[in-house]
Amino acid sequence: MIRITRLNGKKMIINALLIESMEETPDTIITLITSKKITVLEPMADVVQLVTEYMKSIGAVAGTIKSMESEGS
Repeated sequence: MIRITRLNGKKMIINALLIESMEETPDTIITLITSKKITVLEPMADVVQLVTEYMKSIGAVAGTIKSMESEGS
């Protein structure tokens, strides 16, 4: 889960695993796999950083890297 800020200043927490895509227009728009769109104050680079940190904290990044390394062997 990551904490983001909606345009009205309210904080909210979203499940990072449900993010399908993001775009900056200049606001950051997060599209979830449910097709719901959330516009946030944080720049896209900051949201990517939050998602990356979350993925590392649950072991998703390390597992993916290890899996990719074993495929190359």
